[in-house]
Amino acid sequence: MLERVKRLLFGAPRDIEDPRVFHSLSLIAFLAWVGLGADGLSSSAYGPEESFKVLGDHHYLAVALALAIAGTVFIIAYSYSKIIERFPLGGGGYVVVNRLLGPAPGLISGSALLIDYVLTIAVSVAAAIDAFFSFLPLEFHGLKTPAAVGLISFLTAINLRGVKESIKLLLPIFVLFLLTHIVLLGGTIALHLGDVPTLAGHINGEFRSGLETLGLAGMLALFLRAYSLGAGTYTGIEAVSNGLQIMREPKVETGKRTMTYMAVSLALTASGIILCYLLAGATPETGKTMNAVLVERFVEALGWAGSQHGDWMIWSVLVSEAALLVVAAQAGFIAGPRVMSNMANDSWLPHRFVTLSDRLTMQDGVLLTSGASLATLLYTGGETSTLVLMYSINVFITFSLSQAAMVRYWLALKEDPSRKRNLRVHVIALILCTSILLVSLYEKFAEGGWVTLVFTSGLVALCMLVRRHYTAVHKNLGRLDEILTTLPEVAEASPPQLSPKAPTAILLVGRYGGLGIHSLLAIQRLFPNYFKNFIFVSVGVVDTATFQGVEAVEEVREKTEQSLKRYVELARRWGLAADYRMSLSTEVVEEAERLCLEISREFPRSIVFAGKLVFQQERWFQRILHNETAFQLQRRLQFSGLSAMVLPVRVLSGSAS
Repeated sequence: MLERVKRLLFGAPRDIEDPRVFHSLSLIAFLAWVGLGADGLSSSAYGPEESFKVLGDHHYLAVALALAIAGTVFIIAYSYSKIIERFPLGGGGYVVVNRLLGPAPGLISGSALLIDYVLTIAVSVAAAIDAFFSFLPLEFHGLKTPAAVGLISFLTAINLRGVKESIKLLLPIFVLFLLTHIVLLGGTIALHLGDVPTLAGHINGEFRSGLETLGLAGMLALFLRAYSLGAGTYTGIEAVSNGLQIMREPKVETGKRTMTYMAVSLALTASGIILCYLLAGATPETGKTMNAVLVERFVEALGWAGSQHGDWMIWSVLVSEAALLVVAAQAGFIAGPRVMSNMANDSWLPHRFVTLSDRLTMQDGVLLTSGASLATLLYTGGETSTLVLMYSINVFITFSLSQAAMVRYWLALKEDPSRKRNLRVHVIALILCTSILLVSLYEKFAEGGWVTLVFTSGLVALCMLVRRHYTAVHKNLGRLDEILTTLPEVAEASPPQLSPKAPTAILLVGRYGGLGIHSLLAIQRLFPNYFKNFIFVSVGVVDTATFQGVEAVEEVREKTEQSLKRYVELARRWGLAADYRMSLSTEVVEEAERLCLEISREFPRSIVFAGKLVFQQERWFQRILHNETAFQLQRRLQFSGLSAMVLPVRVLSGSAS
């Protein structure tokens, strides 16, 4: 029953050896724009509002603010297009900084990105709830938190099913948002075109008055503050470069096209909203977002206030905006686990985050991202302004480090003819991103900005502890490799043949090295001269690092087979009858169980052996950092009636034995 429910919710397992699976999972530019670009486009629901509110009564600065926002979007987007060109395998801010500035800055950038994507989900869902509840009576606002929890749970479920399926499900919402906001912004501008000369004169008068009261320096300071505190507008631009792996070939061209779609749509929407606030005379109202106020002003200008047409217009705009914010949370579910997998490959995070489920999704990453975003929402009470502040600070930490890395890259690349042009773009982007980051920290540090820095610093410290543990274990296993792979080999003239009726040891191994050889020697020591057959079994694991295409999967197959052949060759040189069996999968335990049961039917007198690292002092975190494959497989095989033993490989403080 549980298996049927799982299949119903998440679908049947995918075949990783089917060449068509890569094409079926990859995204064309339009779908990538929906899945990753919605994060940027949805920021128009809260970014412009934050900027406009900071202006206070000085609305005459709105025109310059709209131009600055549009210009900044295009500059940052163009700079990330250059990152896509130079890093076509994706990874975004973490990979760029890690390779160009070093592991320590890369760790900071990656940690900031992870917190960023958790906050992407929290901010998007909180803002969606705010938008939806804007047209409900205040007595219903107590249901905001349960509604947010329900939305995150729903998004988690569809992302466990698959990225493409989740995007296709949410595509109509994205299209509805575009259509309703084209009508809203285009209609507002068209209705007030006749007021532009009057408004221009009014702005000119207010500007002169502002110069007298604030002075030029004060006016510039106010403008810079409004510009910087609306930094949430630019969030999500980096998501395309982070999620490049899921795009249709040619990935670079698809990524750049997606970035163009995102930049144009975000620049026009965000700057258009600022101008429409000004044209419509929208001002903040209690219990309503500024966009809710704007659509009400639009309906009033049409003469539809209180009519059925007006109500439908208000509902369609606000519902589509709230729904798009839900779609925007997809960027957190898509790109967040990918950053985790990149960091796990470098041993900053538990290695389990590189694994794929049978639906070829990063299940562990999705679940952790979901849980962290739920905790963040509950901690902040779903307060959008607090979440946006935390969100934008982390975004611009990564933005600034990425631009600094690219500046260093182009400074070192002296022979490239495009060096000056590209260097100029990244320098400008670096100045903008750093300025926004510093102003945001200065203005909002005491109001909650310190929280995101504490969490990011805590994650950095945790990653350093994880890396230190893995480094120590790898060092110890390296000594084991050094000792056991150089054992003297006695060539056997004619090794015996396999005998199906003889006692058989089925030994699960990974890559060729000391761990597998240690297990082979342990069997000989525990059961001297008992086993006549040795069958080496290995499951080639297809994870996020290798799931790049048919060629990459074939490379996993070749490496797995080469390692097995070396084990067989070693056993035969020692005078043992040996062979191997292998398979490819994302689910190691299930596939290993299938192989072992299949072998046991051919060799009825079989016992399965699997090596397992055993630490001198067991700690709870070791179960998280190291898989429990051996014990899980032992339980499943014993339940199926096949004997299985776990062979301990002791990890001491100074060595492995």
